[in-house]
Amino acid sequence: MDKKGQRTYGQILKSSAFIGGSSVVNILLGIIRTKVIAVVLGPSGMGLFGMYNSIADLARSIAGMGLGSSGVREIAQASATGDDQRIARTTALVLRVAVICAAVGAAALAALCLPVAWVSFGAPDHAWDIALLALAVFCGTIGAAQIALIQGMRRIADLARASILGGVGGTVATIPIIYFLGQRGVVPALVAVSLIGLGLTTYYLRQIPIAKVRFTWQEISTEARDLLKLGLVFMASGLMALGTAYLVRIIVTRGLGLVDAGFYQAAWALGGLYIGMILQAMGADFFPRLSAVIQDRAEGNRLVNEQTEVSLLMAGPGVLATLAFAEPVIRLFYTTDFAPAVPLLRWICLGMFLRVVSWPMGFILIARGARKAFFWSEVASCLLQLMLVWVGIKWFGLAGTGVAFFAMYVAYAGLVYAIVRPMTGFAWSAENCRIGLGFGVLILLLFAASFLFSGVGYMLVGGILTVLSDLYSLRKLCHLVPVARLPAPVRRLAGLLRLLPSGEQSICRKD
Repeated sequence: MDKKGQRTYGQILKSSAFIGGSSVVNILLGIIRTKVIAVVLGPSGMGLFGMYNSIADLARSIAGMGLGSSGVREIAQASATGDDQRIARTTALVLRVAVICAAVGAAALAALCLPVAWVSFGAPDHAWDIALLALAVFCGTIGAAQIALIQGMRRIADLARASILGGVGGTVATIPIIYFLGQRGVVPALVAVSLIGLGLTTYYLRQIPIAKVRFTWQEISTEARDLLKLGLVFMASGLMALGTAYLVRIIVTRGLGLVDAGFYQAAWALGGLYIGMILQAMGADFFPRLSAVIQDRAEGNRLVNEQTEVSLLMAGPGVLATLAFAEPVIRLFYTTDFAPAVPLLRWICLGMFLRVVSWPMGFILIARGARKAFFWSEVASCLLQLMLVWVGIKWFGLAGTGVAFFAMYVAYAGLVYAIVRPMTGFAWSAENCRIGLGFGVLILLLFAASFLFSGVGYMLVGGILTVLSDLYSLRKLCHLVPVARLPAPVRRLAGLLRLLPSGEQSICRKD
């Protein structure tokens, strides 16, 4: 492997370590938060929490106008030029537009609280709570724009610190609010989390030395057009994704009840926990790097294949572990009352693995600014998922939502590949095909075994497969990255297990 490739693999792992480490901390904090919510509020309270969260996310997506994605792309390309004036103007423009969008979006949600309550719950009882969510929308919209700027400048360590501190602050704020107020505390807790997040992103953005720039209103309106043209496509995509999540919850709530909606929320949160860490790291570092070199097809395709390879090696063992230990994990995070969420969680795991496969390709469309291709691929996937959920619930009950999620990503992965192949000449490397096929077969076999076996025997087999896949992934990663760049604990573990490349055991002995 050439040195350039080694540096890229090293950068991928470094960013994954930063973002992954912060995600691990947030996972532990999330266990505490969700446990409190599950115990205090029960399944129906979890369903209510999921519905409010979907409303807030949907409103933020509309208010944000896609600045979270278009801002990353613009600031990454500006940073690649090294032009301080261009960086300063892009930063100032994104922030000013974000404040305007946040104010308009928050005001709109507050004004429409009554119809939103009717659509969401079939009654006006929750209208005042939805109006209060407008504050979370305002803070979240500005915070997302600030995160985009920090991310576009590839300040990965600052992103990780903000994430950890946000998780700590959110937990400290959420637990007493939920404990003392019960279901009435769900919205105040969401508002508190958004306020804490905004404070942290503001602090870390101010640590970056950026020149002050003045804009007239005419300049803002003129220069914001190009930013918002691409942003509108991203907003539409995000809106469709969040709208789909919102409509799925409505379908589940109306078709199966609020209790099953709570089971859905529990399984969905756990299914995306570990994979979300990988995807978050991918968006934090890979997207800005890809945006900076996307005009070079060969270089862009190389980055996508390398990101896919590392992501597969990290995701495979995690998906196997979640499949194997779904039952105790549900009990750990929630209570025994949430046992019906286990089959759904396993279906979601299958879809999450395909999400890891397809997302690096999807970033090609975003980085190239291929608005039409990106938009219509998102339309197709969202419509397909809604249709499959509606049919799946009728045939399989709650598990049908998981079946729909998996089937949608089977179609989505093929669709995105068909789009990017003629666009950039992208093709999966032979190594990625081997790794993906190997993990895919193991995951499907373990998933199928869950219908035949249960209890300790199933978890034992799943645990063995997880350990073996961990060893395989660690060995592969040790051969992809210069051993000296691996964290010392990883080097020592790899050396102890004799997974390091030949001739590099001496580095381990020096630790």
